[in-house]
Amino acid sequence: MTWEIVIGLETHTQLLTNTKIFSGSSTRFGALPNTQANEVDLALPGSLPVMNRTAVDRAIRFGLAVGATIAPRSIFARKNYFYPDLPKNYQITQFEIPVVIGGAISFFVGDQEKTINLTRAHLEEDAGKSLHDDFEGPHGELSTGIDLNRAGTPLLEIVSEPEMRSAAEAVAYAKTLHSLVTWLGICDGNMQEGSFRIDANVSVRPVGEKEFGTRCEVKNVNSFKFLERAIQYEVRRQIELIEDGGKVVQETRLYDSDKDETRSMRSKEDAHDYRYFPDPDLPPLIVEQAWVAEIKASMPELPTALRQRFTDEYGLPAIEAAQLCSSRELAEYFEKVVYTLPAGQAKIAANWLMGEVSATLNREEKDISACPVSAEVLGSLLARIIDGKISNKIAREVFAALWAGEFNGNVDAIIEAKGLTQINDSGAISAIIDAVMTENASIVAEYRSGKQKAFNSLVGQVMKAAKGKANPQQVNDLLKSKLESDS
Repeated sequence: MTWEIVIGLETHTQLLTNTKIFSGSSTRFGALPNTQANEVDLALPGSLPVMNRTAVDRAIRFGLAVGATIAPRSIFARKNYFYPDLPKNYQITQFEIPVVIGGAISFFVGDQEKTINLTRAHLEEDAGKSLHDDFEGPHGELSTGIDLNRAGTPLLEIVSEPEMRSAAEAVAYAKTLHSLVTWLGICDGNMQEGSFRIDANVSVRPVGEKEFGTRCEVKNVNSFKFLERAIQYEVRRQIELIEDGGKVVQETRLYDSDKDETRSMRSKEDAHDYRYFPDPDLPPLIVEQAWVAEIKASMPELPTALRQRFTDEYGLPAIEAAQLCSSRELAEYFEKVVYTLPAGQAKIAANWLMGEVSATLNREEKDISACPVSAEVLGSLLARIIDGKISNKIAREVFAALWAGEFNGNVDAIIEAKGLTQINDSGAISAIIDAVMTENASIVAEYRSGKQKAFNSLVGQVMKAAKGKANPQQVNDLLKSKLESDS
């Protein structure tokens, strides 16, 4: 039997605010346990929540960016359940009427563009954190400690429709969403610190079946690599279980990265199990159109708009434009490089950013914001390729020197000091070609007998003799002319 995978993601995005969503406690990461939790976070009698306006601002920004409807009136509810790290025994969240309704995220999977619709994005508070086996009891025994510093941290839970059909699609969606919330400045995106956590709802069904299969939720995945592996494992587990005559049980599971497997955590509740009801301590959230308009006017150019502009203005293919818009810093770096170059040279900037620059950043495990070669210096390097002073190959050697900080980023000084100036003298190149053809008479004969691959071998010999400094285009043109005229 052939199976279809069905995936929907719920992403908990920690909003960038100085204080918590309903209290004045700090949201700073890394403080000593229980030093950033006040009477509201601890649910002490008589304490009342007060809505954080900045958190609402962040939610509206996201809604505008994804083309969603911003609810003019939304309400907060109590989601009732008991966990040791949930002081109130309920979570304040949004249920029936969220602040952000609908919207969509578009991204590329390989060279195919995909659009996933969003169900909603709602505001809520985070719970605390259980510290397992990190807390020593009064008799030296290992116990579980509770840190309530996170309790009340503002979250925007972004819920997709179950429209993804592979782990690769889910990862591409998650990366695009991560890029968007950091682009907007509403989340720092730090997955190691829990600022961006993903719950993956996974099910399988026979191809052609309309009804969804029983889903399992893989909870709190904090890396794109683990998200892909968790989904792949869960899909295999469910298919094998069904094909062996068993049934998938609706449950919440955890991904164990050490064992590369998911394991059961608890049965998965439905909405009615949480006994949602409107929070009596919080009035409805009213969002006036004037506030939405004010936020919209302050929004940065969005990735989709920028991607289209890169395509229209610079003639870049859509997929290349999308790659350059994978982060705001990368897009800004690219445009700074383009501004230093003659008109019509954006393609070489794109090629270098997606090629040599990205490869070096990945090797060094650095982000574009930490690139030691500034956009202006890279533009100077590319200008020397364009004016013919150096070849693309030699430029990579100069780039390595720039990366190492040689000559304070002076491109021309590096070229001169290392003797890397390209040979553009046709006479000098012609003499090198003559010598190579004489020394490689058998390869010349092979080419003239119809073996086209021999030409590349001769080009390689010429470039080697010229120490990589001969103008590649001139080498190709002159060599072909000599081979054909002498034959």
